[in-house]
Amino acid sequence: MKSYSYFIPLSLFIIPFLITITQAQDLINSTCKTFSQTDPNIDYNFCTTSLQAANGSHCTTVDGLGKISLRLVHDNVTDTKCYIKHLIRKGKWDPYIRQCLGDCLQLFSDATASVDEAIKYYDAKKFDDANVQISSVMDGATTCEDGFKERRGIVSPLTKRNDNVFQLTAVALSVMHMVQTGSG
Repeated sequence: MKSYSYFIPLSLFIIPFLITITQAQDLINSTCKTFSQTDPNIDYNFCTTSLQAANGSHCTTVDGLGKISLRLVHDNVTDTKCYIKHLIRKGKWDPYIRQCLGDCLQLFSDATASVDEAIKYYDAKKFDDANVQISSVMDGATTCEDGFKERRGIVSPLTKRNDNVFQLTAVALSVMHMVQTGSG
C-alpha cells in the first residue's frame, strides 16, 4: 500500500513535466518545419537537432527559442574563433591559406561582439537592431568561406563550421522574425 501513496503525488509532478517537454518538442518540430519550407538556408534536421540539444529547449516558448538560437550562434562563433586560432598556431599553412585564416579570425572576432550586441537588442525587444547584428555574423561566415574560394584548388578547413554558423544565424533570424511578428 505504501508504494501507491507515492505514485499519485509523483505522477502529479511528472505528467505536467512530460506534457511541457512534449509541447516544447512540438514547438521546435513545427517551427523548424515551417522554417525549412520557407527558407532554403535552413535544413529541418539541422534546425531540430540544434534546438533540441540546447539547454532549456525542452520547456521553452517561442521567445525562449529566440534566446536559445542566439546562444547557439554565440557558442558556435566563439568555438570557431578558438578553432581558427588553433589552426593558425599548429598548422604549416601556405601563405595564402594563413592569410585567409587570419581574415576569418578577424571576422569571427567581430562576430562574437555582434552576437553579444544582438542578444542585448533581443532582450530589449529591439528586433530590427538584433537582426542587423545577426545578419552581419551570417555575412562574416560567408565572407570567410568565400576567401578560400578566391584561389583555385584551395580547400577551406572551415567549410563545415562556416555552414553551421550560417544555418544557426538563419534559424536565429527566422525565430526573431516570428517573435517580432507574433506569428509563433
